[in-house]
Amino acid sequence: MPTNPFSNNNGKKKKNPFGFSIFWMYAIILIVLGGFFYLEDNSISKEVSFSDFENYIVRDHGIKEITVFTDKGMAEGVLTDSLAAKLFPQYAPGEGMHAKVETVVPSADKLSDKIDGWKAMGYFPADGNVKFERSGSMMSMLFAFGPVILLVALWFYMMRKMSGGGAGGGGGVFSVGKSKPQVFDKDSANKVTFKDVAGLSEAKVEIEEIVEFLKNPKRYTDLGGKIPKGALLVGPPGTGKTLLAKAVAGEADVPFFSMSGSDFVEMFVGVGASRVRDLFRQAKEKAPCIVFIDEIDAVGRARGKNPNMGSNDERENTLNQLLTEMDGFGGNSGVIVLAATNRADILDKALLRAGRFDRQIYVELPDVNDREAIFRVHLRNIKVADTLDVTLLARQTPGFSGADIANVCNEAALIAARHNKKSVTIEDFNAAIDRIIGGLENKNKLATNAEKQIIAFHEAGHATVSWHLQFGDPLVKVTIVPRGKALGAAWYLPEERYNYPAQALLDQICSLMGGRASEEIFTGTVTTGALNDLERATKMATTLVLYYGMSDRLPNISYYDSSGQAYGFSKPYSEERARIIDEEVSRILAEQYERAKQILNQYHDGLKELADELFDRETIFTADVERIFGPRQWTSRTDQIIAEQKQRDADKAPEATPPADTHPSAGDTVPAAPSDINLDKPSAPTPPPFPGDAQ
Repeated sequence: MPTNPFSNNNGKKKKNPFGFSIFWMYAIILIVLGGFFYLEDNSISKEVSFSDFENYIVRDHGIKEITVFTDKGMAEGVLTDSLAAKLFPQYAPGEGMHAKVETVVPSADKLSDKIDGWKAMGYFPADGNVKFERSGSMMSMLFAFGPVILLVALWFYMMRKMSGGGAGGGGGVFSVGKSKPQVFDKDSANKVTFKDVAGLSEAKVEIEEIVEFLKNPKRYTDLGGKIPKGALLVGPPGTGKTLLAKAVAGEADVPFFSMSGSDFVEMFVGVGASRVRDLFRQAKEKAPCIVFIDEIDAVGRARGKNPNMGSNDERENTLNQLLTEMDGFGGNSGVIVLAATNRADILDKALLRAGRFDRQIYVELPDVNDREAIFRVHLRNIKVADTLDVTLLARQTPGFSGADIANVCNEAALIAARHNKKSVTIEDFNAAIDRIIGGLENKNKLATNAEKQIIAFHEAGHATVSWHLQFGDPLVKVTIVPRGKALGAAWYLPEERYNYPAQALLDQICSLMGGRASEEIFTGTVTTGALNDLERATKMATTLVLYYGMSDRLPNISYYDSSGQAYGFSKPYSEERARIIDEEVSRILAEQYERAKQILNQYHDGLKELADELFDRETIFTADVERIFGPRQWTSRTDQIIAEQKQRDADKAPEATPPADTHPSAGDTVPAAPSDINLDKPSAPTPPPFPGDAQ
């Protein structure tokens, strides 16, 4: 089992020193019970009056041994077998049982005289055993004080456990204020270095500078520079924020403390602030060092929101203590705080100011070049075929994070192993991408031929419209095989764009309308399969009007709020303006629907042939579409970007440039990431990025 890279014991458990534990309590109880069992005299007894003892028992020659307890004024006589059988029906001679009678005596001196008289008259054997003793035996003391001793011992044990003083330490009620960070140092195993972090070149520059400052501070202080107090890693989930922190732990030769934001939260009041104080106390003792707080939004949420009815807010107390420790009245030299979150918009402003988190490092979703580098990192331990085109894999996965790419590589290896392959091929990666985005393939969904024909026309309509639009994404595969909840899908190679012209958005809307338009043209009716298409198209048109100011009637007006503050229940525009927005959205959707119908009517015969072939084969590829409609008129801008980037790299270092990877041609029959899954809700649509989606 691999060891934790944030643990300072190399995966080995610490041996508990010899000490008191709950097992000692169990042992003491067992010993006492065993003593009761073995020390039991296995006797039966009966208490009688002294007159009965003297007149009926002694004078009946029934006593063979007498014990006088001088401190209690009592006497105990052991009966003979004959008399014992009369008094105790359960008595069985010869089985180790003793029958006794007890009586209260007038006084020990008088009883001694009476015993002498009994001997003289022959009632008691002349050689009978007579003992005078005190009753304060160990057994009596144990019965009297044993329960008290056990309670006191149990109380001591509980106090030691709660104060963290017992074996194992560090737990219980009285130690909740202690922070328990995972500590990583230079001797820890399984280090993660910056070589394991692909892409993120800009973020790594910022992080590497912090590591370099800790390694060589004089280089910066000679120029008057000061060490930054903290850096905040911000980005979507799975982009590598925690991985960057692990790389810092592996590269820096200083102690590295790691905690999660939720580790400061506890049910007791004041625990969060206490743990913050204890964490920074430990960090200052080992300065210079790095403190990493993952998911800091758990304690760093802006104060003053959602007040708790005037009561004490534990989270705010924790945040106040964190602010003080990072940059308060006291010194905090040599401690750098790293933190990660994907909710920077909700963090308190005092936490983000200079002097606390001096730097905000944005870790965005990787572009095509970064995805290629990430694929190469995750493919190092996977046996892949020699013909695998990593560049094509990077193009097939737009919008994928580093964690998604790792999942694709692992899923592809599992699929290849399931089919008993010796290496992982491109088909396995395509199947993995289909599986992750679209869901499991489900060929057993019941559908009539008429329903399959409608689905085929729907998907063929998307493919036809996208093929004949300049800003349509290059088509790779179209299928009517059900996958997940979808009954059909069109797969594309989306272009890498960060700045969309208005025509690109209109082409995207037109492509989405192609499915329903095809249904109407060829079947004379429409189905609910266009639900997701209409949802995305409406959202895109609304964003075009409301945020980007691209409407004819509302030009250059944007109601987008980049601060993240909600408008509340009131809209930032009038009812008349809302009516105009609705009319413009409806106009755009209607125009693009008619445009899609025009394109489909223009290529009516080709669309019919494409739908029939899709109905017969269930899945068609780029070569089939190109054979019917001819090559696309527009080249891929992503291919141009990749080629230009490789040319620049070749100009910088021509002697170290590897052979250029081949790019997919128009006839490649390789499935790619779907940008449209129709006839049901898609798993991962890839529309252009809209600011409204981020809120």
